[in-house]
Amino acid sequence: MNAPFKTPDIDAPLWDLSDLYASRDDARLADDLTRARALVDEMNGLRGRLAGASGHPAALGAVLDQAISLYEQASDILGALGAYAFLSASTARDDAVAQGFEADVREKITAIATPTVWLTLEINQIDAAALEAALQAHAGAARWRPWLRRVRAMKPHELSSELETFIAERGPITAQWPRLFDEQLAALRAKAGNESLTLAEALNRLSDPKPARRKAAAEGLSEALAARAPTLALVLNTVAADKAMEDRWRGFKRPADSRHLANEVDGEAVDAMAEAVAEAYPRLSHRYYALKAKAMGKTRLDHWDRNAPIETTAPRAFTWSQGREIVLDSFSDLGAEFAERAAGFFDRPWIDGRARPGKQSGAYAHPVTADRHPYVFLNWMGERRDVLTLAHELGHGVHQTLAADQGTLLADTPLTLAETASIFAEGLTFDRLLATAPKREQRGLLAGRIEDGLNTVVRQIAFHRFETRFHDERQKGEVSQQRINELWLTEMGASLGPAVTLNPGYEHWWAYVSHFVHSPFYVYAYAFGDLLVAALMEARRADPEGFTPLYRDLLAGGGARTYVEALKPFGLNPRDPAFWSVGCKRLERLVDQFEALG
Repeated sequence: MNAPFKTPDIDAPLWDLSDLYASRDDARLADDLTRARALVDEMNGLRGRLAGASGHPAALGAVLDQAISLYEQASDILGALGAYAFLSASTARDDAVAQGFEADVREKITAIATPTVWLTLEINQIDAAALEAALQAHAGAARWRPWLRRVRAMKPHELSSELETFIAERGPITAQWPRLFDEQLAALRAKAGNESLTLAEALNRLSDPKPARRKAAAEGLSEALAARAPTLALVLNTVAADKAMEDRWRGFKRPADSRHLANEVDGEAVDAMAEAVAEAYPRLSHRYYALKAKAMGKTRLDHWDRNAPIETTAPRAFTWSQGREIVLDSFSDLGAEFAERAAGFFDRPWIDGRARPGKQSGAYAHPVTADRHPYVFLNWMGERRDVLTLAHELGHGVHQTLAADQGTLLADTPLTLAETASIFAEGLTFDRLLATAPKREQRGLLAGRIEDGLNTVVRQIAFHRFETRFHDERQKGEVSQQRINELWLTEMGASLGPAVTLNPGYEHWWAYVSHFVHSPFYVYAYAFGDLLVAALMEARRADPEGFTPLYRDLLAGGGARTYVEALKPFGLNPRDPAFWSVGCKRLERLVDQFEALG
């Protein structure tokens, strides 16, 4: 999203949420709340029957199928309600009415959904042999096997019905901390000369070809973040303390363990990946930033030069229609179906791309539920990175449409696979940009691709290591803002290396990373996905025709298979430590290529 262009492209679309609801006053909102409540009431009428049928496989299978089906139907309705509230609020973070509406809907959803906590608790009370017999005896129940696998994995960490209910009911209250975080960043303005920049605009300015404009934006952002850092440090501490308390009750030994369980990945594997990337810092980021400094005629880069264009001329700008064409052409390289599914997002429209005041920064693809289409959100500024961001989020969107046939519960994909399609689409789009670029632009494009790789792998692992250290220290007491700053500088300095100066004010830049508040320990998924995609791209290079159907099956499977099972048809084994070296070596080869271009 880093772009040097001040004026957002007015051709970038605004999405149409009427497929969900016409407005906050739509009568269907109340009707759907009533429908969801009725489904939950019907499901709750089955409470206690799982235990009673445990000695009768066919009967147990039938009750399981009925209860889980009702649970999914209610989830579809509540998911659409929650999605509408979130999507509409994310484009109006400066609108108190929109924010209040989102909070109100969240509370109503929680009140309806909380009484369903008995279902997973009763499922996990069933003996393993009895559960397997039920799945064998009833075909409908067997369909839920992948979802049951995830439910059973949580069994050692479940609490009493009363405590699970308390945690569920408390959810909307604890969600106010991320809301405060979002509102703080939405209101942030960075002064750059005579301009007042939003967070998105300030970050975009860091790719401006003019050093003075980059510096002014960075210093203005540092000052704006410093002013809000005390509040954001309180938010971060509170979110971490709340998480630590729940983790302690559930018996998780390390702060990241609950995320690993949800991702169906061993913590040791994530640790090995993080160590492999950190060990490669000197060969990747340290080496590249030294080469970039030399190419820019500098001894060291200021931190605001990290994503700066190497050429002093303005980089190529892309209109929205040009970005659309490039991305759809890239998707077609995998086959017509991929391009057709992506085109649907433009045609409906299911994309909100226009940057504007009050709209939160960043980008995402929201899956809603399996019976409703996804939506894509980004802030289009017309720069190369925006083209790649569009490809990234549409990769998620196409993945979500392919997996929809699984139904909401089975379409849900662990983070270990969730970033696969997005990063793959981004890689295809970059390859097309590079292949069609004039020779004079190729070095700049290659630099941009390397920087994207460093941001996805090296930077996200540095975020993960910072986050891990912060949560470890938070278990001993509140972590001061000064100490948070120190942890940030230590980990970012280690990842960026001696060729990058962390200028005064950069110590506050942890404060804009929303994942730390919204989704603790999410960030390693980006590195995981990038390194996994590197291995998949090698498989595609070896057999392009045979790759596409296997890749489609992987995406269409949603969360029905673990990532180890999903990668087996490609001959890939992510449990092999050498698996993670493929991506690092691929990135290292790009740095070699950059150095050779001189």
